[in-house]
Amino acid sequence: MTTTFSEKSRAIFAKKVLAHVASLGADGAPYVTPVWCELDGDDIVINTALGRAKARNLASDPRVAVSLTDPDNAYDCIAVRGTVVTFTTDGADEVIDRFAKKYMDLDSYPLRREGEVRVTVRIRPDRIAMQPE
Repeated sequence: MTTTFSEKSRAIFAKKVLAHVASLGADGAPYVTPVWCELDGDDIVINTALGRAKARNLASDPRVAVSLTDPDNAYDCIAVRGTVVTFTTDGADEVIDRFAKKYMDLDSYPLRREGEVRVTVRIRPDRIAMQPE
């Protein structure tokens, strides 16, 4: 196990692949949701909206797990256990627009809701596993 991503892992993150993020609810129950993502160095960056279960969970308990499967080879997958190190609304609209470009080929995220406040979450890996290694 490692705490840095290999070039092969980075190549998977660069694709239009959804990450599955597992957070913990107030009662300790796991909650898994697919998200858009990117790497910034060795940190995983995701974006959500305040008020959603995922945002509440990640704000109250920084423990998280993330998994990705290569869309071109289902046997290449990444599993990460990590810690939320940043939870901020600063610049979050720009991040969701960048994700819209990557995942939808649009310059602006088209699914914003009236009054929605976006939040960017930065996850620092504590443990990274890649299959196959």
